[in-house]
Amino acid sequence: MSAVELNKPVPDFEAEATEDQTVRLSDFKGKKNLVIYFYPKDNTPGCTTEGQDFRDRISEFEANDTVIFGVSRDSLRVHTNFRAKHEFPFQLISDPDETLCKHFDVIKLKKLYGKEYMGIDRSTFLIDKEGVLRREWRSVKVKGHVDEVLEAVNSL
Repeated sequence: MSAVELNKPVPDFEAEATEDQTVRLSDFKGKKNLVIYFYPKDNTPGCTTEGQDFRDRISEFEANDTVIFGVSRDSLRVHTNFRAKHEFPFQLISDPDETLCKHFDVIKLKKLYGKEYMGIDRSTFLIDKEGVLRREWRSVKVKGHVDEVLEAVNSL
């Protein structure tokens, strides 16, 4: 699988999501825009806030034919509980082997309390109905981010 490039078609992918769904980019082509946001870990403060922000604006995304997916390396079981606890109206994709993370090049060297490790760099991607990557946000700060994504969706 090659990496995604801005203003180019995103190579098709397949991933497992909550509610026993298999997500394929090709299933949405010609029908819906996609917002795929990558976050480090379920049930952490920033990741919870980001999910809640997308949840709270879901009707505006849906009004623009846009589907949202959250992605982390957490298991489907953990995702299912996280999604239910916060009433997320969108599916969460489990990527424990980092296939999708590598596809979108979001695994980066991070530091926490002086220790270095490889982790997910909070990132969001907007793919239009034709499967073309229209916008990307990397090293996202949660506050105000969903507003920026919604503005980009509205401009499609």
